[in-house]
Amino acid sequence: MHDPNKIRNIAIIAHIDHGKTTLLDSLLGQSNIFRENEKIPERVMDSYDQEKERGITIFAKHTCVNYKDYKINIIDTPGHADFSGEVERVLGMVNCVLLLVDAQEGPMPQTRFVLSQALKMGLRPIVVLNKIDRPHADPDRVLNLTFDLFMELRANDEQLDFSYIYASGFNGYAIAKLGDTPKDLTPLFELILKAAPAPSGNLDLPFLMQAATLSYDDYVGRQACGRILEGKISKGDIITRVDRNGNHTNHKIVRIEGHLGLKKIEVESAGAGDIVSLSGIPEVEIGDTLCAQDNIVQLPPITLAEPTVSIEFLVNTSPFVGKDGKHVTMNKLRERLQKEKRANISLKIEEVAGRDDAIRVCGRGELHLAVLIEAMRRESFELALSKPKVITKTENGVVMEPMERVHVEVPEQFSGTVIEDLSKRKGEMRSLETSEHGLTTMQFLVPTRGLMGYRNDFLTRTSGLGVLTSIFETFAPWKGEMAGRLRGVMISNSGGKANGYGLFNLQERGALFVKPGDEVYEGMVVGEHARDNDIVVNATKAKQLTNVRAAGSDENIILTPPRKFTLEQAIDYIADDELVEVTPNFIRLRKTYLTENERKRFSRN
Repeated sequence: MHDPNKIRNIAIIAHIDHGKTTLLDSLLGQSNIFRENEKIPERVMDSYDQEKERGITIFAKHTCVNYKDYKINIIDTPGHADFSGEVERVLGMVNCVLLLVDAQEGPMPQTRFVLSQALKMGLRPIVVLNKIDRPHADPDRVLNLTFDLFMELRANDEQLDFSYIYASGFNGYAIAKLGDTPKDLTPLFELILKAAPAPSGNLDLPFLMQAATLSYDDYVGRQACGRILEGKISKGDIITRVDRNGNHTNHKIVRIEGHLGLKKIEVESAGAGDIVSLSGIPEVEIGDTLCAQDNIVQLPPITLAEPTVSIEFLVNTSPFVGKDGKHVTMNKLRERLQKEKRANISLKIEEVAGRDDAIRVCGRGELHLAVLIEAMRRESFELALSKPKVITKTENGVVMEPMERVHVEVPEQFSGTVIEDLSKRKGEMRSLETSEHGLTTMQFLVPTRGLMGYRNDFLTRTSGLGVLTSIFETFAPWKGEMAGRLRGVMISNSGGKANGYGLFNLQERGALFVKPGDEVYEGMVVGEHARDNDIVVNATKAKQLTNVRAAGSDENIILTPPRKFTLEQAIDYIADDELVEVTPNFIRLRKTYLTENERKRFSRN
């Protein structure tokens, strides 16, 4: 058990791709926690499959390194705004944050969100100007921009007097001044010991802790993770759990686990300042207070910002239902979503009035929801998804909708195109700046619904050279009607296998979503029409065979490769009367319902 004065609890916060996970790799590598012959994977903290595939951090993770006689607990936080619920919970467990800023790009929108939360909680950040080895790095300019951001976020005088250091996480060094000779990360370790305060707490007071995150172990069940605020705890102790309604239950602690490097290690006891996982409290929820039996208190609940986007999870009713996945019933879907809600309190799950085949899930953004859906796909679930909708609220009789702060970086020649696009989507420009390298940086305030479906168009409109990031800013009065998708779709009028001949005749009318040999069914969307109306087509049509053959009379069939959707792209793309069908191996689009009159009208078109 460590003396609280010899403990440092820090969280690393940064925008996506500013080098947070790489710096953590170097910190762990230089802390001598690995054996000499041990193979260390790249991005060692991103242990979840989707994190490795997407290249982003989704879940907050704990690690611990020893430096001299100090114990440094480090929490790796997500950089994407959609996972800010993870960030809000873990900030309560630390006493300091390392704010990583790219020495070329400077502070970005998602840096802003996490930093504002940290400043509100009274934490004093240590600023790490990372990637100083890059050719166009300008750390002095970025340091000034970071100070301006602190001012804008109303940091107090102590927070404005922040410590800072220069680093290259990739090369594994930190320097206190730009002229210093780079060696290793020792200057950063020393700065953490000097600038990060020790956790408050007294080992002699009664035990007190709040459950900030949950995990699950097959042997001991649910585990509550948090920082011990006061006192100490030993294996076998009886403690009291106080839930959000004030109800008390007593439980025996059967296991205490801490962290060392990437591993969880079992310990016999822990004290104030330690970040630990406690087992033996089967019904524990996030925000519950865990305290000594003779000193029952209830800590304020952990509050999270409200979700801004909702999507309906429906039972898959397509003709292919059950062919690819195992879990297809509403009961299975509901059970899985309730399990998710217990560990992920930033999700909100509610029943849809008057419907027993749908359940509404509300989250922070499309990526937040897509990660859950992708996880369910991999667990052999089949489901259908409606078009996402923004969550509005009414204040003093005025309908309010969520607005996002959008940061755009594009080559100068594309700036006019982006300004025109976002203006049509009710966006308001807040700033514009063009660097000597011909790169234009813009800030907009755009309704969340204006960004739905735009990210794919943005990449096309900027030839793949643009960067667009956004973060929830505030609720503002409803901005009025907004143009939806500009083009219609091609809908299959029959089932069977798509045929090369049939698709060859269709590709003149738009972009295809299927290739020869793909199974299709009536009502399935097989392509995008070049015009703004939907049409019904026959993708299974084969060429009429005859006995007559003549050289040169048969056309060579050359097909353009079909457009393949990722989960987020499919959710973004669909219109109000369409669904995304999600199975373990397929993502299909389909119309919700096609009446006889609609079929005739589409046929005439």
